[in-house]
Amino acid sequence: MAQEQEFRTSDSLSKCETYFEIIQSRKKLPLSLQETLTDAFAKIPVSSFPEVPSGKVIEILADTPVGEAVKILSERNILAAPVKDPDAADSSDWRVKYLGIIDYSAIILWVLESAELAAAAISAGSATAAGVGAGTVGALGAIALGMTSPAAMAGITAAAAGAALASGIAAENMMTKGAPQAADNLGEDFYKVLLEEEPFKSTTVKSIVKSYRWAPFVPVARDSAMLTVLLLLSKYRLRNVPVIEPDKPDMVNFITQSAVIQGLERCKGRDWFDCIAEKCISDLGLPFMSTAEARIGVLYFQFPLAVISIQSNELILEAFKQMRDNKIGGLPVVEGPRKKIVGNVSIRDIRYLLLSPEITNFRQLTVMDFLKRIVSSSLQTGNASHQPITCKPDSTLQSVIHTLSSQSIHRIHVVDGQDELVGVITLRDVISCFVTEPPYHFDDYYGFAVKEIFIQ
Repeated sequence: MAQEQEFRTSDSLSKCETYFEIIQSRKKLPLSLQETLTDAFAKIPVSSFPEVPSGKVIEILADTPVGEAVKILSERNILAAPVKDPDAADSSDWRVKYLGIIDYSAIILWVLESAELAAAAISAGSATAAGVGAGTVGALGAIALGMTSPAAMAGITAAAAGAALASGIAAENMMTKGAPQAADNLGEDFYKVLLEEEPFKSTTVKSIVKSYRWAPFVPVARDSAMLTVLLLLSKYRLRNVPVIEPDKPDMVNFITQSAVIQGLERCKGRDWFDCIAEKCISDLGLPFMSTAEARIGVLYFQFPLAVISIQSNELILEAFKQMRDNKIGGLPVVEGPRKKIVGNVSIRDIRYLLLSPEITNFRQLTVMDFLKRIVSSSLQTGNASHQPITCKPDSTLQSVIHTLSSQSIHRIHVVDGQDELVGVITLRDVISCFVTEPPYHFDDYYGFAVKEIFIQ
């Protein structure tokens, strides 16, 4: 098990190294200027960074049900929150006190894997054949048998329905279908089951936070350099960096990519910022990720430099699967072979599936229909938008930063004169424009090889 974990960690770090090296090679900014900026960020302490808007980091207790965690994230309009162990309140070790980060990426991984696991049991015709107990597929069995009305559920328990399913009663309806298709066809009640039926109803944040994480929990101290934070967010692909008090690991801040971009925008007027921000993005080597590479397949399976998109007439569940499989936070919605951009769907949109019973009929719901229902019903909250937010290759970096900051989005799509998608710029890409990594930076800061911070 330890060897397997070491292999996964080594593979993950190798991809980070390769991806960052390619980005650095594509940057057109003079190396001397990059080194000057890197040195400047190395002298700025994390304590100078603004605190979270509320003044207090939103934390979620490990024994919180997943459904309740989704509600907390949605109501607070945040993407992630640290998970705190209620049994380790007095611990002085952050490794014990905090179990990790719960975010929409972890939730979507858990939801989709649960769907596929249940579908495999349905397809195989036996819970045992799929490697799961009858209780686990019981609620899903009731759905497969069509027993979703209150009267039907009162007449037969979910466990009994699962047993009936395993015995072959629903063979004509479900068992002849492959697991992937069955997962798509579980339909409108699947997400309701996850939140309202056992054992899903009792699934806690603790049980999924480590199994489904996309990145490790790596905190920094107040006296750490902002350079460390920027590199964790860019090179090492973290979505957020917790800030703790030394020797008293209370979380005092939670720095996200979005917060860094907002901070960069406030630097307008300073010489070191303006000399970069006033340049056209094409002059800086952006976008690093383009559709041209997707078409010719250049290094596509080795690192994510090609833009991944979803056609508007594909199923919304397929969009979330694409995000899951490629570990990305959003997809441009396109139409036609020329990939004209018509919308945007992000990983946080899964909250609408989990919290909005008015959205029904998932088995035929396309990406565009899903986006239209969000906009037309009163489901749209916060500043999130599903309209395509774009820029042109001759846009300035300053305008891109302003759009990302003011619209509270994580990516902007680059289009040509016919609105054809040609690339995407993420928050991580913008941050990468400003810094390089000095030799042995993380070894000097953490006191051990950087790979060890990824093994938790």
